[in-house]
Amino acid sequence: MKNVVIVQHPLVQDKLTIMRNKNTDSGVFRMLMNEISLLLCFEATRDLATTLEEIETPFHFHGKFPMIKSKDLAFISVLRAGTGMLDGALTLIPTAPVGHIGLYRDPKNYSIIEYYFKVPQDLDAKQVIVVDPIIATGHSAVAAVSRIKECGAKNITILAIVAAPEGLKYFTAVHPDVKIFTAAVDEKLDANNYLVPGLGDAGDRLFGTA
Repeated sequence: MKNVVIVQHPLVQDKLTIMRNKNTDSGVFRMLMNEISLLLCFEATRDLATTLEEIETPFHFHGKFPMIKSKDLAFISVLRAGTGMLDGALTLIPTAPVGHIGLYRDPKNYSIIEYYFKVPQDLDAKQVIVVDPIIATGHSAVAAVSRIKECGAKNITILAIVAAPEGLKYFTAVHPDVKIFTAAVDEKLDANNYLVPGLGDAGDRLFGTA
């Protein structure tokens, strides 16, 4: 599928299998989400622009070497489960600004309700990386990216642990310019729009509220 990158590195897939196991406790689940997020972020930032900065090495050598401008990138976490991915991303780029979007699905009509929104300024000048563990129907991801675009963002990437083919089809139809990095595209959504085989409810498993 265009603009969908499946990161099939053995380390990613091994950690994902442990996360899928219903017997994996919240502490291990949280740790593995952090680690997979770091690896996904590593893959997603391969093309970050760099500038040459002049430094002096311990051997008194003066020269110009490549560095990224961390302020040119922003992470945006989709609450609440995106919180579990944020630390992994920030491990790589700890000085990047961070935004949050709070969304939930109305249980009656399944519409997406926004309850919180605070993002860094000047998103039009930044590469924006959205972290959200699961793309199921794709409606939350579409809503999040649409709001970010309203703030001027043009260069957007999503990191997701797992995704449904139905959700990816819907998302890429609405936002064909956004690239998605994921560890797996799962089989399908069930009758209740839960991802199969999936991870379960990522937020509940992350915070031990199941």
